[in-house]
Amino acid sequence: MKRILLYVATNIAVLVVLSITLRLLGIDRILDEQGVGLDMNALLIFSAVIGFSGSLFSLAISKWTAKRMMGVRIIEQPSNPTERWLVETVRRQAEAVGIGMPEVGIFESPDMNAFATGARRDNALVAVSTGLLAGMSKSEVEAVLAHEVSHVANGDMVTLTLIQGVVNTFVIFLSRVIGYTVDRVVFKTERGHGPAFIVTVIIAQLVLGILASMIVMWFSRYREFRADAGGAQLAGRSAMIAALERLRQRHSEPLPEHMAAFGINNSRIAAGIQRLFMTHPPLEERIAALRAAETDLGLRRA
Repeated sequence: MKRILLYVATNIAVLVVLSITLRLLGIDRILDEQGVGLDMNALLIFSAVIGFSGSLFSLAISKWTAKRMMGVRIIEQPSNPTERWLVETVRRQAEAVGIGMPEVGIFESPDMNAFATGARRDNALVAVSTGLLAGMSKSEVEAVLAHEVSHVANGDMVTLTLIQGVVNTFVIFLSRVIGYTVDRVVFKTERGHGPAFIVTVIIAQLVLGILASMIVMWFSRYREFRADAGGAQLAGRSAMIAALERLRQRHSEPLPEHMAAFGINNSRIAAGIQRLFMTHPPLEERIAALRAAETDLGLRRA
């Protein structure tokens, strides 16, 4: 299942480095002074520091990382009419939603896709693939750009970062509570941490991390419907529907793992448990939502 692999990988790397660093510095002590009971306040602070550090660092370098991993060429000075149109379209949409002008870029890919990322609404990046420019009409490309600009205007990256930080915090906190309980109750360790604590924490953190990722993925799917609605307002509902229909008809491949949840397209349809880990709703559902909103609007006008 496609998800924000680069974001998550950076987040996990920071968590590991911080955990090791704090342990070496002796700052990760979560037991009381007697080494017997859990110091809940110390544990919560420890969990929050590690949990939010990974997500905030990932957010801070998101634009820099996206440029290099996707090979994005930023349009500094438009060299042809297409580049000039792209920049002007994004400028007009950014002004309409009240955000700073994003950087606009193009990345080489035969698949039709686009993404937006960045730590701040006024300093974002919007990039489109060469395959999207070649395979869509101008009105459809405009709708895709509007979708990505809406992501920026909605502050989706920041919200995603905060949600990731919160779930990281609870995963770290609860895994250590579980580890402590198993160590004390099952293995009868009376002071300090026994081997069972470390093993249990690792297992609990993996299991809780998988469960917590469902929350992050739910928000990722939810924000796609919001961005589609925003794209419909900026570029027209029919253009937004046409763009999504084009993606569905072409069965375009999703973005690589590390950028999947930042893009517009993830057309795979999943059911059951697999659906809980999808970064994007199926295109059919997104199209249906836009058409339902169009019908509701028509009824209200009538």
